[in-house]
Amino acid sequence: MTENQQYLRHFAMPTSVKIMARSSSITNTFVNGIIPVVWPSAEEVRDALQILGMLEVVTCAYCGDPHTEWDHFRPLVVGQRPTGFITEIYNLVPACGKCNQSKGNKNWHTWIRSGAPRSPASRGVIDLDTRVERLHAYEAWGSPRSIDFVDVAGEDLWHQHWQNHARILELMREAETLAGRIRERVETNFKLHQAVSPPQDIATSLNDLQ
Repeated sequence: MTENQQYLRHFAMPTSVKIMARSSSITNTFVNGIIPVVWPSAEEVRDALQILGMLEVVTCAYCGDPHTEWDHFRPLVVGQRPTGFITEIYNLVPACGKCNQSKGNKNWHTWIRSGAPRSPASRGVIDLDTRVERLHAYEAWGSPRSIDFVDVAGEDLWHQHWQNHARILELMREAETLAGRIRERVETNFKLHQAVSPPQDIATSLNDLQ
């Protein structure tokens, strides 16, 4: 390894920001913005932890690492639309950030044994069978609500909501185009166009490091 390559091992160029890269976050916000949040009683939290075997120590229900949040056990959003499930104790389990991000809106049972990056199976969690058994028991516990949002809101109101969503995404696409034009002018004005891509010697070194 050359001296230059050693330096480059410590360098990572920040990812270029794209406005449309936030479109999925906008969609999730439009769904989460209409989903009710139902606070549990202390007894319900205790029952949930008991089923998960966590009355003494609360950890991630999926992998056993320290928990940092409560994850929606059944996804709220699939195909850019609400599934009908809401935020309530029957649809929440303690989780760590790695599992929550890895699982996303996937079915928990398929994901937990999959080779998805950072899934419990891919990280070699040793008591996975026990965790799956407890999660099945949790899944059978209680009666999670499932709401037909279109029926409750009415066709007109529902259509207006998603029209707003479409308008925002269209504005984001227009903003993306405009931002690109501004960026090109800045690069040209300050002769930055040569620095948009790594110089040839750096590009070669980066390829050698891969």
